[in-house]
Amino acid sequence: MTLTAGTSHRPQPEAGSQPTLTPPGGSPGPRPLGAPRSGSPGLQTVAAWAALRRRYWATVPARLRLLRAATVLLATALGLLLILAGLSALGTWSSVADRDAPRTTSAADLNLALNDMDAQAANILLSSGDGGKGRSSTPYDKALGFYGNARREIGHELRTLAVAAQGNRGDEKTVESLTDDFAEYQELIGRALENDGHRGGKAAALVDYRRATDLLQQQLLPAARSLVSSNDSSFDEEYSTARSTLSGQLLAVVALAVLLLAVLGFLQWYLARSFRRILNPGVLAATVFTLLAAILGSQMLSATSAHLRGARRDAFDSVVALSRARAIAYDANADESRYLLDPQRRDQYATSFLAKSQALYGLKDATLPTYDSQLATTWQAYESDHRDLRFTGEFRRELDNITFPGERAAAEETVQTYAVYQRDDRRIRALLADGKESEAVAFCINWQPGMSNAHFGSWMAALGKVTDINRAHFTGSVDAGRSTINGLLPWMVGLLLAAATLTALGLRPRLAEFR
Repeated sequence: MTLTAGTSHRPQPEAGSQPTLTPPGGSPGPRPLGAPRSGSPGLQTVAAWAALRRRYWATVPARLRLLRAATVLLATALGLLLILAGLSALGTWSSVADRDAPRTTSAADLNLALNDMDAQAANILLSSGDGGKGRSSTPYDKALGFYGNARREIGHELRTLAVAAQGNRGDEKTVESLTDDFAEYQELIGRALENDGHRGGKAAALVDYRRATDLLQQQLLPAARSLVSSNDSSFDEEYSTARSTLSGQLLAVVALAVLLLAVLGFLQWYLARSFRRILNPGVLAATVFTLLAAILGSQMLSATSAHLRGARRDAFDSVVALSRARAIAYDANADESRYLLDPQRRDQYATSFLAKSQALYGLKDATLPTYDSQLATTWQAYESDHRDLRFTGEFRRELDNITFPGERAAAEETVQTYAVYQRDDRRIRALLADGKESEAVAFCINWQPGMSNAHFGSWMAALGKVTDINRAHFTGSVDAGRSTINGLLPWMVGLLLAAATLTALGLRPRLAEFR
């Protein structure tokens, strides 16, 4: 037998290839020029990317699993976004209905009650006679009853506002100051009424009443008005933030929905191309459900934004304007009683009455003698053309914001009854100028039909009617906003859950073919 030394059974190199020479000692030898080093970051990245591609995209099952995962993740993200948006909107409605609106109206009611209490104190002093002798029983008893109601209302509103102010140091200090000043005010009014109960005590009572009404005008009312403005501004800021958030959420919902629909569309195309089938029923149903969820989600967010605008701009803006008008009206009514009660300050109270009239229905360059004729002229122009508004003030604000059925008629009735009350004021001043003081007082503070207080009551009833219309629509907008979310949110979540499930079920038979 012949032996051949050095014979090897290894595969021979292919033609044209160069043999690899191994240097002595087993070292790998020189590396080809430009080849990456073994274990270099570039080679590792390429290898990792190749591994990921083989696992998630290189094969048909891997692609189907990746598309299924993308569909489920996007459907879950869209569902979570809608849930968070819905819960956020419900939180906004709770803040609006249970905090922002009530504390704004509480501040306005406090302003009104302070004015009413002071007016009734003046009416008590006007109708009490001298130590009870010559008392006008009906006006006195009514004024006493209204005075007690106003005092209790103020106590209630101060407690409400103290709770609402927690966390806002500025409002907390305002409420504390109001509480202290109101205690001093009650003490002064109490002393005035006590002095008035004694024979010949009217002069001393008037001194205490002046101090009380000065405290009211200089400290209590400005503080109450600042609370109205502060709370209303907070409400307006939250409204603007909520509307902006809803707009952002709507854009995010649309973007996610479009992306999810694009993935489902691509999946449907890939299945048709890879398996020679026109449509996959599960993916098709998932696409329809996703589209419905997107439509309902957009509708929920758009409707919530619209209801929020209706509650704030259409309804509550008018509520605030009308609440201010009501408080100003009570203050003007108090000025009439003060005018009769305090001869030394009649010019001051006449000027104050005109200023409040201008705040309600502003007329350029009007004076008390010319106010009625200018009011009649401008109102006639408005009645001929509702766009011809030649006046300013709180009534103008309301007439610029007519939104709801019956609101215009109620607002117009308010101005018409206000005009009657204004004419009564001129009659009071004319009677006093003619030396008929007792007749002027009786006409001013009596509640009998045809008297000034009766006409004031008609004016307040008309003002209350238009306020109630706006309050009712505010409540309706809040209820509709909550109902929209509670009604649509479960459907949207259910549709997206069904879309994810149907996608998985639709792909199961195709994936089973590769087992």
